[in-house]
Amino acid sequence: MANSVLRYFLATVEDREVKTVLKYACSLTEEHMGFKDHLFQRESLIPPQAFSDQDVNEAAPKLFSDTLMLHYLKQMGTAGMVAYALALTSASRVDIRDFFNHNLKTAAELSEKATTLMLEKGIWVKPPHLTPPQSTEWVHKESWINGLLGDRRPLNAVEITHLFLNVASNALGKAIMMGFAQVAVAQDVKDFAIRARDISSKHIEVFSSTIKDDDLPVPTTLEAEVFDSVASPFSDRLILFHTLSLAATGIGNYGTAAAASPRRDLAITYLRLMAEVGTFADDGAELMIKKGWLEKIPGALERDALIHS
Repeated sequence: MANSVLRYFLATVEDREVKTVLKYACSLTEEHMGFKDHLFQRESLIPPQAFSDQDVNEAAPKLFSDTLMLHYLKQMGTAGMVAYALALTSASRVDIRDFFNHNLKTAAELSEKATTLMLEKGIWVKPPHLTPPQSTEWVHKESWINGLLGDRRPLNAVEITHLFLNVASNALGKAIMMGFAQVAVAQDVKDFAIRARDISSKHIEVFSSTIKDDDLPVPTTLEAEVFDSVASPFSDRLILFHTLSLAATGIGNYGTAAAASPRRDLAITYLRLMAEVGTFADDGAELMIKKGWLEKIPGALERDALIHS
C-alpha cells in the first residue's frame, strides 16, 4: 500500500527536497517487498495479493500539497519505528530479526530526514515550551490524578506530549480523508471516508480544547493542503484499506496515551474515543468483507472443522 501511495506522490511532487525524501521512502518499500517476495518463495508460502499497478493512477492530477506529503513521510517514519520495534521483539529467526532491525533503523532515518526538512522549511510544529521546575516536587493529594470533579491540575509534560501528537496525527488523517472523500468512486467508500473525516475533526476538537484549557498552543490543521481534484489516484480498495490502517494506528496511539496519562479524565477520554474508532474500524472491516476485499490472515487450524470434515 505504502509503495502505491509514494509512487503517486513522486509523480506529483514539485519540491526537489521533498522529492528526495520521497525517493528514499519509496526505495525502502521496494526493499521490503523484495525481501518479502524472496522469503515467501524460499519458504514455499503463498504471498498476499496486496496491491498492484491497478490500484494507483500516477497520471491523476495532484490531490495533496508537498507540505502534506512531508507530514505524511514524518508519520510514516514514526509508525514504522513503532511497528518494527514490536516485530523485532517478537521474532526469533536470525534473518527475520536482521530484517526488522534494519527496518527499524531506516524508519528512524526516514523520520529524521522528514523532521530536518520540515524544520528547514519552517513547517515543523514544535510542542509547547514548558517552564522547568526549580526543585523536585512531590504529589500529596489524590486530586492530582483525579481530574473528574472540582479543580483539575494543569497538564504535565507527558500528557501534553500525547495530546499534542494526537492532534497532529488526526489533522493529517482528516486531510487525507478529505482527499479520499473527493475521489472515491463507490458511494459507500466515499461515505466511509466522510465518516472518518468527521471523527478526526471531532477528536481534534476534544484534544485541542484540553490543551487550550491550560493556555497552550495546538498544532495547525492541514485542510488547506488538499487540492480540488476529483479524479482518483487510488482504487477504492486501497482507499478503504488505507483508512482502516490509519484507524488501527489511532487506536494504538490512544492506548499508549491512556496508559501514560495519570489524570483520570484523560484516560477515560482516550478509552471513549478508542471505542468510537474501534466501532468505526469494525464497520470498515464489514464493508471490506462485503466487497470481497479482505484477505484472510493465516492462523491456527480450525480443528473442529477438520474433525467434522
